[in-house]
Amino acid sequence: MPHTALESRAPEPQAAVRAALFLVLVGMCAALHIWKVPPALPQLQAEFRLSLVESGFLLSAVQFGGLLLGLPIALAAERIGLRRCVLTGLAVLAAASMLGAWLDSSLLVLLFRAAEGCGVLMVAMPIPALIRRLVPPERLSRIMGLWGSYMPLGTVIILLAGSWILSMGTWQLLWSLLSVLTLCCLLLTARLVPPDPATDPGQPRDSLGQLARTTLGSANVWLVALIFGVYAGQWMAVIGFLPTIYAAQGISGTTAGLLTAIVAGANAIGNLSAGRLLHRGVAGWQLLITGLATMILCAYAAFGAGLPAPAQFVAVLVFSMVGGLVPATLFVLGLTLAPTPQTASTTIGWMQQCSSLGQFAGPPFVAWVVNRAGGDWQWTWTATAAFAAAGIVLAALIGLRTRSAAPTR
Repeated sequence: MPHTALESRAPEPQAAVRAALFLVLVGMCAALHIWKVPPALPQLQAEFRLSLVESGFLLSAVQFGGLLLGLPIALAAERIGLRRCVLTGLAVLAAASMLGAWLDSSLLVLLFRAAEGCGVLMVAMPIPALIRRLVPPERLSRIMGLWGSYMPLGTVIILLAGSWILSMGTWQLLWSLLSVLTLCCLLLTARLVPPDPATDPGQPRDSLGQLARTTLGSANVWLVALIFGVYAGQWMAVIGFLPTIYAAQGISGTTAGLLTAIVAGANAIGNLSAGRLLHRGVAGWQLLITGLATMILCAYAAFGAGLPAPAQFVAVLVFSMVGGLVPATLFVLGLTLAPTPQTASTTIGWMQQCSSLGQFAGPPFVAWVVNRAGGDWQWTWTATAAFAAAGIVLAALIGLRTRSAAPTR
């Protein structure tokens, strides 16, 4: 919805930038909830006697919210306000994590994981549009580069800190601590982030149906969202299966977890670099093709070339690091290519929905390819390369459609 700025006063520029930077930390807090299950999975399997399939559903349940509700929640956020949506999402996360910690039913834990997925979406989806509202245009690409790293940074934190907490206590303790942390983020968000702008009651607003039609009627929105889906699918598959691949190579669980955390964290370097490169005028579609093409080459080097273990690790590290150019670039493109200013959050919502689809479908597709190859992980790269190749074609189409436009800054 258009922001008509009927607030009593706008926030000071430095305060607004600090609020935008704090929102990156809020996104990292939400990411902790997504990745808290992997380090706790052995305890959960033992307590609830989960099969491998049930464990897989527990891992993926957090994606159900984004898979089904990305665009609907974005439409709701346009009505209730972006800040209110973030606050509501943090409240849902805090409540679901605390309730999930003290239930003795695997089904209820699974249901609250799905609720956490909705909470994560309500937090992460509005933040890019909120950041655009808070910061001047000349600083947008840099801060969006930082925002693009919220997921890998959150992944590293929970893989390392979560394992440490679990070494001293139970998974219920980890769930409870994250609930308290999320509640603190909620209170700080309410204090640091300025309220949603008031709107003029007499000014006409697009209906929710019109916002959805405008968003989904844009070819650019579809291109950006589909690239996000194919990127997320391959990144999630590689990061998710790395501990299994390392175990097959005889690498211990602790070492495998540390190596996986390092690879996930390297993705933040690419995100930050994308923000700087976009600020300097590099075209977004060029960064997308560079990131995706590098992922193809590195996936082949890591899995298909028969390299020694140290070289494989370097290849996976570069896969994640240079691949990090993609999400930050997509967030900036999502904001700049949204068909209207009013559809910025719905564009991001559709991107998140396609990302969730990719994260949900990517690992099973890779596993299917490996099974067809007789359990040989050597063919992992063919599955991830298929995703990346599709993304390169879509990025080239973005280049054709936007080449005459000014570079994103």
